[in-house]
Amino acid sequence: MKEYLKVYDEKMTKTLSVLREEMGAIRVGRANAAILNKVTAEYYGTPTPINQMAAISVSEARILVIQPWDKSSLKDIEKAILASDIGINPQNDGSCIKIVFPPLTEERRKELCKKVQKYGEESKVAVRSIRRDAMDAYKAMKKKSEITEDDLKVYEKDIQDLTEKYCKDVDKITADKEKEVMEI
Repeated sequence: MKEYLKVYDEKMTKTLSVLREEMGAIRVGRANAAILNKVTAEYYGTPTPINQMAAISVSEARILVIQPWDKSSLKDIEKAILASDIGINPQNDGSCIKIVFPPLTEERRKELCKKVQKYGEESKVAVRSIRRDAMDAYKAMKKKSEITEDDLKVYEKDIQDLTEKYCKDVDKITADKEKEVMEI
């Protein structure tokens, strides 16, 4: 990796990791603890991520079990799940909370595919924005005579190649998630 590309490569890598995290939070009819990553519940007056106050496990393909370490927080966790945009009602049995994932309808699958495409497009926009920042930085270096015209052309080609690589990665992640969503 060329030194002048390293910082932009790191930024694009972070964009991909955010995309993967967002894709992991999309439920596809199977139990997945990642959908609770952004859900917080009140715990002694402080909003706390559920995965920090309970053990989350998959008991069956479509059932997620949440066992809080402090049983008094059971109601707060249940309220937080109901208030979130997950769209599933938790079942509280007094010692743990179960979330049963219903099979997805065709209509819901299409909605999820649109969401997946939106996340993919947002990631591509972020990658292109990083490319634009790099181009601006390289042009500023040229203006200050820190690099030559030939160097500028090489730098611009390299950042474009890097951008194309990451856009292909975004497309692959998006296509894989769409395929997963549409599988029955």
